[in-house]
Amino acid sequence: MCTTHVLTVPSAKAPFEKGTIERRQLRPDDVSIDIMFSGICHSDIHSASGDWAGGIFPMVPGHEITGIVSAVGEKVTKFAIGDRVGVGCYVDSCGECEYCLQGEEQHCSKGFVATYNSLDYEGNPTYGGYSQHIVVTERFVVQIPDRLELDVASPLLCAGITTYAPLKRWKAGPGKKVAILGMGGLGHVAIQFAHALGAEVTVLSRAKEKEKEALSFGADHYFSTLDPETFTTLASRFDLILNTVSAPIDVDAYLSLLRVDGTLINVGAPAEPSQYNVFSLIMSRRSIAGSLVGGLPETQEMLDFAAAHGITPQIEVIRADQVDEAYERILQSDVRYRFVIDISTL
Repeated sequence: MCTTHVLTVPSAKAPFEKGTIERRQLRPDDVSIDIMFSGICHSDIHSASGDWAGGIFPMVPGHEITGIVSAVGEKVTKFAIGDRVGVGCYVDSCGECEYCLQGEEQHCSKGFVATYNSLDYEGNPTYGGYSQHIVVTERFVVQIPDRLELDVASPLLCAGITTYAPLKRWKAGPGKKVAILGMGGLGHVAIQFAHALGAEVTVLSRAKEKEKEALSFGADHYFSTLDPETFTTLASRFDLILNTVSAPIDVDAYLSLLRVDGTLINVGAPAEPSQYNVFSLIMSRRSIAGSLVGGLPETQEMLDFAAAHGITPQIEVIRADQVDEAYERILQSDVRYRFVIDISTL
């Protein structure tokens, strides 16, 4: 067992505290990682606040982990001490079901083991990246390309794959008109991926002042959703709308912006359930879909694609003692566009 320092939430909505936990002893197929950076995801806030049922406290959030390999088990073949690596949203799956065998571990029939706020297959709670050290099975570790700095790469382990996977699956590319709903931590990365994939990209955001930044990320058009003319101007315009916001939306209004056979894809996860009129789907054969990150092969593909196309999240690096403040700022939309914790300050 290895003792490591962490930031922990003792109970729902409680402030963060410094503490220690025990990481498991290195198994033959394990990779031991010294964590350098851990991004803050909106789902960290939902989990730490108890918004989603089943929270396991005390909790150590964090599933956007980058660091350096410090040790490897005797059967590890893909990684060596000193490698630059990352860990995303989950750390185990059965490895035997049809989805795992297809490299889609996020849909494991047995249920994947999340990086934090989860129980492993032995019934032990998992603890995430707001910590100095983690031990992970080799299969759930990815290489960080040399072109990506570790701090910038950190949000790609969740925000990156969460947006890349649906854009690839629904074939965002040349000839497709894609709208990105929300210009936040997910949205500003989605713009970059959709542009690099060759789609015509429109950003839909409440804030008019973000237009210049949206265009700099690769957007072709920008419309404010607070302007009622937007929904008239853009009626039946898009093949895809990627909804990245973690708040309720008027689903029917956004469905009206889709072409025949268009799809509204949800990757943001508000606590409240959504409602819509079924005729918003029936009349133009539209669809509502959701997407949950991606498998390990696609995560590595995403990182390599980001490195090749210069796709980098815009981040604000913070100290460990600023996490409570960062959570409050995220809830107030006061971040451009992703917080990353410098774990050396823990």
